[in-house]
Amino acid sequence: MKAFLTGGSGFIGFHVAAALIKRGIGVKALVRDNTLAPSRELAHIGAEPVTGDVRDIDSVIRGMSGCGLVFHLAADYRLWAPNPEDMYQTNVEGTVNVLSAALAEKVEKVVYTSSVGALAASFDGTPVNEDTPVRFKDMCGDYKKSKFLAEREAENFFKIGLPVVIVNPSTPIGAMDRKPTPTGKMIVDFLDGRMPAYLDTGLNFVGVKDVAEGHILAMKSGKPGQKYILGNANLTLKEFFALVGRIAGMEPPRVRLPYLPVLAAAYVNEAVSRITRKPPLIPLAGVKMARKYMFYDNSKAVRELGFNPAPVERELEDAVIWFRENGYVKKKNGFKPERPVEAR
Repeated sequence: MKAFLTGGSGFIGFHVAAALIKRGIGVKALVRDNTLAPSRELAHIGAEPVTGDVRDIDSVIRGMSGCGLVFHLAADYRLWAPNPEDMYQTNVEGTVNVLSAALAEKVEKVVYTSSVGALAASFDGTPVNEDTPVRFKDMCGDYKKSKFLAEREAENFFKIGLPVVIVNPSTPIGAMDRKPTPTGKMIVDFLDGRMPAYLDTGLNFVGVKDVAEGHILAMKSGKPGQKYILGNANLTLKEFFALVGRIAGMEPPRVRLPYLPVLAAAYVNEAVSRITRKPPLIPLAGVKMARKYMFYDNSKAVRELGFNPAPVERELEDAVIWFRENGYVKKKNGFKPERPVEAR
């Protein structure tokens, strides 16, 4: 059995590819350019990079040929884009292309990677689950809007016969966050001393290897038409930075920023970015998200898939070590890891 995987050059996708190969499942990984480092790393672990783009359905069909399983992880994950339409083309139209090809190929199962960003969130910190009501108008920012629409497309394909399972990872942390993701950048900024204060909000964090394992469990035990939150620890940003500080031997930020002045600064920052076409230092979508706590209940995945994530400290330490060892952190503060990051 072979699996066709999109997004293999991304953070979660690389770990899913590695988890599949570890279990003896061949992987054909769709990549835009097979000469780049992420593609070479996929080939190094035994995946077969195939050139294409989820926005080009012909290349998706060619790449998927001969595969009985599909893992669709490719996504444009940015809190700001100079041309938001790019995000919808990749996240929504790309998903339609992949699922259309999977339906035509009559694959055995599809695991579609959505996001907790497409689910509800709460003002009071109460963890929400897969069934908590949510509407498109509740989405803030083009990333969340596009993922919400893409999830609806996956549900529509299930209704016409595609055996698709939806997984909703929360905020993954760990090694190999090459881009890095917005969360990875937050860790790097903290390690570089560029995080003097924080907003009063919260996120659900999970190790990226546990997210990859959750994809395998969804393939094996997930019920088509259902969605599963792949999350773990609900932490306020104050608690999260305290944890990073303990791991890295650094003092966490102690100043809590008031929301409204930060929101005003974000509006100004984004207006400037529309002129300069450079990413804002304070993404407006990120600030708006901070109005709610993105706390989630993973009990459905635990109960139905056997999802059993490890404490987040392990992979948070992996992230700190990996960012330092790979030149992402410029500031030196004497941090000496007690162990190397496990070979991937």
